[in-house]
Amino acid sequence: MKKNYTIILTTIVLGLTIDSCKQSNTSGNAGIKQEYMDTTVLPGDDFNEYANGVWLKKNPVPATENRWGSFNEIEDRNLDRLLSIVNEVSSDKGAAKGTDRQLVGTFYRVAMDSVKAEKDGLAPINPMQDEINLVKTTDDLIKLMARFHKMGIPGAFGFYITSDLKDSKKNTQFISQGGFNLPDKDYYFDPKHESIRNEYMAHIAKMMEMVSAANPEVKVNPQTAYTIESKLAAKAMNSVERRDIQAQYNPTTYVDFKKKYSNINWDLYFSELGGKAFTDVVVEQLNFAAELNTMIKSVSIEDWKAYMHWQLINATAAYLSSNVDKQDFAFFETVLRGTKEMKPRWKRALDKTDGSLGEPLGKLFVEKYFSADAKAKVNTLVDNLTAAYRERIQKLSWMSEPTKKQALTKLDKIIRKLGYPDKWKDHSKMEIADDSYCMNVLRSNTFGYNEMLDKIGKPVDRTEWGMSTPTVNAYYNPSINEIVFPAGIMQPPFFDATADDAANYGGIGAIIGHELTHGFDDQGSQFDGDGNMKDWWTEEDKKQFKARTGLLVKQFSSYVAIDTLKVNGELTLGENIADLGGLTMAYYAYKKSLNGKPSPVINGLTGEQRLFISWAQGWKNNIKPEALKTRLATDPHSPAKFRILGPMSNMQEFYEAFKVQEENKMYMPVSLRSIIW
Repeated sequence: MKKNYTIILTTIVLGLTIDSCKQSNTSGNAGIKQEYMDTTVLPGDDFNEYANGVWLKKNPVPATENRWGSFNEIEDRNLDRLLSIVNEVSSDKGAAKGTDRQLVGTFYRVAMDSVKAEKDGLAPINPMQDEINLVKTTDDLIKLMARFHKMGIPGAFGFYITSDLKDSKKNTQFISQGGFNLPDKDYYFDPKHESIRNEYMAHIAKMMEMVSAANPEVKVNPQTAYTIESKLAAKAMNSVERRDIQAQYNPTTYVDFKKKYSNINWDLYFSELGGKAFTDVVVEQLNFAAELNTMIKSVSIEDWKAYMHWQLINATAAYLSSNVDKQDFAFFETVLRGTKEMKPRWKRALDKTDGSLGEPLGKLFVEKYFSADAKAKVNTLVDNLTAAYRERIQKLSWMSEPTKKQALTKLDKIIRKLGYPDKWKDHSKMEIADDSYCMNVLRSNTFGYNEMLDKIGKPVDRTEWGMSTPTVNAYYNPSINEIVFPAGIMQPPFFDATADDAANYGGIGAIIGHELTHGFDDQGSQFDGDGNMKDWWTEEDKKQFKARTGLLVKQFSSYVAIDTLKVNGELTLGENIADLGGLTMAYYAYKKSLNGKPSPVINGLTGEQRLFISWAQGWKNNIKPEALKTRLATDPHSPAKFRILGPMSNMQEFYEAFKVQEENKMYMPVSLRSIIW
């Protein structure tokens, strides 16, 4: 289990080929889709409907999805490209063992073999079921948990290694909450989630019935497994509480850690993992750790075994026969997200190939679809956005000079990782074989876990990537102070090399600005330019910052997303700050590119108007009610609609571009607008 404080924008996309950002395109390609727009809606009343109204009506969510928008369009395009790669290498059975072609080809070929999966049934996990059944003592249980954790099978807690929050050059060991499978702690206790809880308990029962039918030696009371999960969740932090980084940084010596949580044989656990010795550890959630320490003794071994049997099938269901795979989908996709049909097997197999073999697949992807000079072209736009950020910081009226100096230093130190890694990891010792899809997944998990364990006692590798090259995503990592844009997201509709600059600034420009702003949001602002959690603000500036971000909390908390459910302004604060900052920086970078000249008018729209429309069309999105409700409870990103309306309502530049007046629904009084960066 690997987790860090990386702040990730989950549904963004970026342009593949970026030309110099000069004012040139006046020939008519506006870079936006006017056929998507519903111009009967006033832009100042509902900009989402104005920019996307026609598209929203014509593009319902497909049965195999729980939402549909720009992100999905790009992902489908990427999957088609990746499919051509895996089809080629999976047919090459003569590839040398340990090569990228062999690893990717064998993994995908076995994942696609549904006939073998049906024939094998649940047999691939029989050895692990036997391991659980052999547990007799607490020490046996601890050793089992260690072996399962290495294979990616969760249970009771998590252990991972990443950079220390106050010494970013040093790797540190972290103990974290875990072992419960509903989307968030509150799902186990909040009355509004009662129907989900009932569905979940029924799901556990159905899954365990199939397990027992396949292996009569496994007999589990579903209520027992659920009860242990709920006890673990009771002392865990919920999604909002986990945004408090300071509260989750509780370093201690390993000696004191063992004494405090002495019911668990930690020496035995770490010996079974196989990692090197260490002298310190960070306990993320203190209340959870104390409860776990109690439960290890208070819960019977037989009950723990029932719990571990459930964790095993839950972790492996998607890689076994169709009966458990479909039941797994029925709860986690249909009940929780509203998805009606499973994706074709090739898409699911390809997703997992990327998840398990991201770098080997990424190398093949880059060789075929990404040119080496693309990094330099992306750099040009990053330069422009960074320059706009520098000017905005220098002109801030609410920030003092000492804090400005620190902010500018941090901005200058941001590391850029664009396209693909400068050096690839060696996967030649990973074993991917023809025996079973499930075992290939578990072996790849083990390879990754051992790779993580090897970091103990070593300095942080600041060249490492946290996403695979084909991933349709991007992120900012405060402990490295880096922005990362994999090659997989570098394509339309967010960038069009033939389009007018305004659309590209409103698309990729605002996205780059978003990631830069994460370095200065409510979490990122707690880290300095070297990635250390360090206070670099004056007290007065912190008060000013909190007052401005507080306006965003209040604004977004007032948005009703569905039924009576509102956006959680505290949970989504970091992303809302980043959206507002990113769009603001994109606007001013675009204005600077005009060199004082008026923006070109194309199809009756000014450049400023097209920039805002481009941002909105990038976030066009339809979503199933079930998925929306789950995201409202757990997702640090606001629903797409409010990622359009929210930032614009704070920007005077938007009011001027579309002549928004007090009578318009998106209008906010100046006193309520959040002006941060």
